[in-house]
Amino acid sequence: MLTLYMSPGSSSMAPHIALHEIGAPFEAKWISFGRREQRTPDYLALNPEGKVPALVIDDGVLTEVAAVLYYLARAFPAAGLLPAGDLRAEAEVISWMSFIASTVHPARRAGREPSIAAFEIAEDRLGDREWAVGSDYSIADIHLFRLFWRFVDTLHPPASDYPNLSAHYDRMMAREAVKKTLAAESAVGYHLPR
Repeated sequence: MLTLYMSPGSSSMAPHIALHEIGAPFEAKWISFGRREQRTPDYLALNPEGKVPALVIDDGVLTEVAAVLYYLARAFPAAGLLPAGDLRAEAEVISWMSFIASTVHPARRAGREPSIAAFEIAEDRLGDREWAVGSDYSIADIHLFRLFWRFVDTLHPPASDYPNLSAHYDRMMAREAVKKTLAAESAVGYHLPR
């Protein structure tokens, strides 16, 4: 069985959503940042970086959101989280994942103005498409949503400032996997820095 080490609202939310999308059984292991459980010797033995997510699979541990999402999409192809048989579309998913990890995520950590600038780029990049890669829902949408969810929760921007991202957010919030994830994580409790 898969085991996901996670903390509510953190980057691990994206693989948590993906696990609900694929419907595979998994064990949730909650890590409290407030109690610094990510710095315990046991957790550091699992993930020396002391971050979440960490996904325990049959033959080891995977870390980093993009890698965990990619693994889940490839290991469970019936869920359709990667465009099947379309090399260009799959490359576009990887492009989104790289952009999110290298531009959006660091900007969020850098503060309000860098976050706004990064999401303006994401807004233009998304355009009026239904999903990040056209009409196909993918792991890129899950990754994008998690960071925009945090941005909305923290800065409360008007939807009119980000009409494309806000429409994407609404579509994501309507998904059963997102509803299950948010319910489970809010039951544990969010203890995120502002």
